Amino acid sequence: MTQAADPLDPAERLDLDGLRALQLERLRNSLRHAYENVPFYRESFDKAGVHPDDCRSLSDLSRFPFTTKADLRANYPYGMFAVPQERIRRLHASSGTTGRPTVVGYTENDLSMWADMVARSLRAAGGRPGDIAHIAYGYGLFTGGLGAHYGAERLGCTVIPASGGMTSRQVTLIQDLNPSVIMVTPSYMLTLLDEFERQGVDPRSTSLRVGVFGAEPWTQDMRREIEERFAIDAVDIYGLSEVIGPGVAQECVETKDGLHIWEDHFFPEVVDPITGEVLPEGEQGELVFTSLTKEAMPIVRYRTRDLTRLLPGTARVFRRMEKVTGRSDDMVILRGVNLFPTQIEEIVLRTPGVAPHFQLRLTTSGRMDALTVRAEARPDADAATREAAARSIVQAVKDGIGVSVEAEIVDPESLERSVGKIRRIVDLRERRD
Repeated sequence: MTQAADPLDPAERLDLDGLRALQLERLRNSLRHAYENVPFYRESFDKAGVHPDDCRSLSDLSRFPFTTKADLRANYPYGMFAVPQERIRRLHASSGTTGRPTVVGYTENDLSMWADMVARSLRAAGGRPGDIAHIAYGYGLFTGGLGAHYGAERLGCTVIPASGGMTSRQVTLIQDLNPSVIMVTPSYMLTLLDEFERQGVDPRSTSLRVGVFGAEPWTQDMRREIEERFAIDAVDIYGLSEVIGPGVAQECVETKDGLHIWEDHFFPEVVDPITGEVLPEGEQGELVFTSLTKEAMPIVRYRTRDLTRLLPGTARVFRRMEKVTGRSDDMVILRGVNLFPTQIEEIVLRTPGVAPHFQLRLTTSGRMDALTVRAEARPDADAATREAAARSIVQAVKDGIGVSVEAEIVDPESLERSVGKIRRIVDLRERRD
């Protein structure tokens, strides 16, 4: 199924010494840009007793303070921007635990670099100029749809901006327009698979040959199932809006052995989630990124909360990261949507007939993860009130967070407690290697 790779771009041809020299030059410039133009970073660096001129080697980065999602929220909406508003060409946002999104901005150069990185990713995945690319990530403030879209166009592909939803129509589009590449979450790809089979169409008969899957963790078993039942190459893409969006790292189709980080633009570290100490290559910890070329919103040592480890490059000079194995905080990724217990708490608290005691129960339903919100009824809530509360919670989660869940209203004081607190998340999902 795989094809020989096209010629690499100049950065992909660098030797290790050349890459490290480029990284150091860009790192020093990025630290200076952040310090001189973002009050948060000036204050943060000064408080830590470091200055951009103190960065004389890549290892010196460990002396600089971390940036967290809480810092981004505290500077909402534009406090982390390093350029005047008139230079901002686009805004994206990711949802947060408090209802405030994390806002990110892009200059014209940022958008061009982002398109280059997604184009590089798509080429590494097996896409080629002239391919037709079916983009089924959501469009809008989420970076997935537009990030994939402009990257595919930059590579020279014809783009089908399908976005998410309307599954039966997606199947029709794939049959009629003959795309060779699809970019989508892996769980939605399985939904498409079910729809093909429901319509009596053999998924292996389509024109698809490459699937680029991201926005949620997925397993080797899921890869094997997708590849076998669709007769395609299934490869992983990684990104997050705070760093740029999709296109931070990409699995190469010729090896499928982890995601090569595009280190000429995004410098990775792995740290101990508790101590913050930088860990040696090969040890698992929390992934941290520093941007090397971003103009609108440089990011310094951003704690992603994603757990992985760094490995030497194989198909490219750039280091690889293993598939993300989980997160160091309590975020739940449900079918590609980031969900926090505090978001559910806000909904439960405003639902009539329900006490402020709830639990999130994660299970496996077929190949998909499912979540049930179990909330305690108030002592005076009758059966009709309980039923109405369950419907209200399901609708509020769908409207506010964008994911479908089930809800169960249980008897008062029936949820498991530990030292007076309810165990918020009960993970009963099957382990899949």
